[in-house]
Amino acid sequence: MSTAGRPLAAPGHMGVDYEERVDFDRLRRYRIARAKEALGSSECGSFLLFDFYNIRYTTQTWIGGALGDKMIRYALLARDKDPVLWDFGSAVKHHKIYSQWVPEENYRAGFLGFRGAVAPSVGLMVDAVAEIKSLLTEAGVADMPVGMDIVEPPFLFEMQRQGLTVVDAQQLMLDARCIKSGDEIMLLNQAAAMVDGVYQDITEALKPGVRENEIVALANKRLYEMGSDQVEAVNAISGERCNPHPHNFTDRLIRPGDQAFFDIIHSFNGYRTCYYRTFAVGSSTPAQRDAYTQAREWMDRGIDGIKAGVGTDEVAALLPKAEEFGFGSEMEAFGLQFAHGLGLGLHERPIISRLNSMKEPVELKVGMVFALETYCPATDGLSAARIEEEIVITEDGPRILTLFPAQELFVTNPY
Repeated sequence: MSTAGRPLAAPGHMGVDYEERVDFDRLRRYRIARAKEALGSSECGSFLLFDFYNIRYTTQTWIGGALGDKMIRYALLARDKDPVLWDFGSAVKHHKIYSQWVPEENYRAGFLGFRGAVAPSVGLMVDAVAEIKSLLTEAGVADMPVGMDIVEPPFLFEMQRQGLTVVDAQQLMLDARCIKSGDEIMLLNQAAAMVDGVYQDITEALKPGVRENEIVALANKRLYEMGSDQVEAVNAISGERCNPHPHNFTDRLIRPGDQAFFDIIHSFNGYRTCYYRTFAVGSSTPAQRDAYTQAREWMDRGIDGIKAGVGTDEVAALLPKAEEFGFGSEMEAFGLQFAHGLGLGLHERPIISRLNSMKEPVELKVGMVFALETYCPATDGLSAARIEEEIVITEDGPRILTLFPAQELFVTNPY
């Protein structure tokens, strides 16, 4: 039966026997197949991955929090081989019990020094590269380039010292991750649905006397209660802090008549949101309403231009130039009128902006998911409007994942 025109599913957290929801086995097969296809079409004999989103994409394992970004976890994907993962301490035993889609012998203990806290002179990197090289030799690809995504300089130097040729794999992995499967889209939609609910809570709490950091605490609490696996950031900006946009939060007290906007960035089963909404507290001024109307017009113009087959340069051309909203160059204004891919990472492909898309346009394709952001400062010199919609490109055109009302400026707890 066709589902054209029906809302995209955000069915809940549980798997059930009476509805088809996310099939995690199918998700894992899709992701490793995309990675292997990217490797097979490249000059590389292997990918050596340190980017923790690429590690999750290829090995279907995850360690977040304090260990997620310390450059101690790494995975090797060689041609025609299963991935090998070097992980931290007891996580290896845990994977062997609970993550059996990777052969047991391919889960190995590894440690490279906590981003330099253990000096390279200790020899951990020397031993690690020697082990990797032996696996590449066994696979018959040691003479081919090794694709790497991100790397500490001492590790790169050691790869080269031991005779391995290193090239860039991040471009290939980002291309592989660009087209989302139905399971990925469902997880992205579920993550957005959770933020829909948080914004309802924020509208009820947003009143004079509340601090920005209290809204951040509220959002964190509700997201973790709803099943978020990582709240990466919550921006809370109000009053005179709205213009220029500081991209953070403070302990500022919300005051009557403030304009306030928020960005909620979290993940559900690894899949992220980037979801701005703007509110007026108690009442709004003509300048605030005008700024919001303009930001919404820019948003709708951008969405109307999005469809499969269109170039990212064409979409970027629909967004305002930097000079139109008070900036001297596209570099100075970057991040205020643009779009970025969403998936396991917060900033994936496509990146759509006047800064880069005019030079190297990319064709939009079915299955791409990205967040489109607009920003308009108000004529009062203090307030500003910020809107963001998450969009998936389907055969029927763009579909919006972010459903909390944003067509007009929302006044919370009106007087």
